[in-house]
Amino acid sequence: MEISNQIEKAKQGDQTAFTFLLNHYWSEVYGFMLKRTENETNAEDITIETFSKAFDKIATYNPEFQFNTWLITIAKNVYIDMLRKRKSSLFVEITEQEDQKAYNIADTTPSKEDELITEQNLSQLLQYIKELKPHYQEVIQLRYFQEMSYQEIANKIDEPLNNVKVKLLRAKKLLAEIIHTKR
Repeated sequence: MEISNQIEKAKQGDQTAFTFLLNHYWSEVYGFMLKRTENETNAEDITIETFSKAFDKIATYNPEFQFNTWLITIAKNVYIDMLRKRKSSLFVEITEQEDQKAYNIADTTPSKEDELITEQNLSQLLQYIKELKPHYQEVIQLRYFQEMSYQEIANKIDEPLNNVKVKLLRAKKLLAEIIHTKR
């Protein structure tokens, strides 16, 4: 019941519901792709793109199917697209033209992770950031130290806006976990 409530809220554009779904299903989708790709970076890229597409198309989700099944289907399609493009490119790209009305995952009210991150001593925070994977370090640096908007980050790293939003959500969660374990 909790999941279907979160999905309905997400369909209405509720930021917290998106974050809940991302956190709840991340490991399952990532684990599924890691088995197939046998490569952490590719599995992570596919998982990021999967959630990006899922958030963009959540209105099309059919509740007759399990939500995780829907996510895994998207992940499989992203993986197939990646394999097709492998010849021409090393990076995962989205073939569809990005929807101009991409769901705005950026909530103006700070999350628990945001508050935890901002209350850290700067030098200590920089040490924690160094523990993240490089692509997470980059989006955190651009967002919090260069104060770029999501769109500016997307332009700078040449990635779709939704991918940037998912990467930032994931990076903040991982950074908050690092801070919690070090305390």
